Amino acid sequence: MPLIDESTIPAEAKSLVSEIGSTPDKSIPLLQEMQRRYGYIPEKLVEAVAKEIGMPLAELYGVATFYSQFRFTPVGKYLIRVCKGTACHVAGTEMLYSVISDELNVDEGETTEDMLFTLTSVACLGCCSLAPVVMINDTVYGKLTTAKIKKILNGYRNEKG
Repeated sequence: MPLIDESTIPAEAKSLVSEIGSTPDKSIPLLQEMQRRYGYIPEKLVEAVAKEIGMPLAELYGVATFYSQFRFTPVGKYLIRVCKGTACHVAGTEMLYSVISDELNVDEGETTEDMLFTLTSVACLGCCSLAPVVMINDTVYGKLTTAKIKKILNGYRNEKG
């Protein structure tokens, strides 16, 4: 996902509002579209959209911060979701999470310096029979071991070029 060019923010805000709408009930679709386009919600764009639709900035931020789906920092090319549900916990997901964190040198919610990986945890991915499970973008990997996850991460690293 591209980072936003700040010089295009006013035009981008106008484009979003003309495409989605300018009424208060459009605040969530506007935020969703911002995140779809950029992978996160750029703060300057929120300010410009709030101004464009005549909504108090605090109110639009209130909507954006209420829902956990919205993020204000860019994510990496590969979003890693580590399942921390009961079945995965019992199967060793904490060790798996620790290995991923060490391999990438990031903690919860952080993105690697090369913008390749973002590490997060989720309550459940719904793949309990495959525990422990990790999802990278839209691909689920199950019955993982530390060796398997290292091999998977190296595969993604080698794909970047």
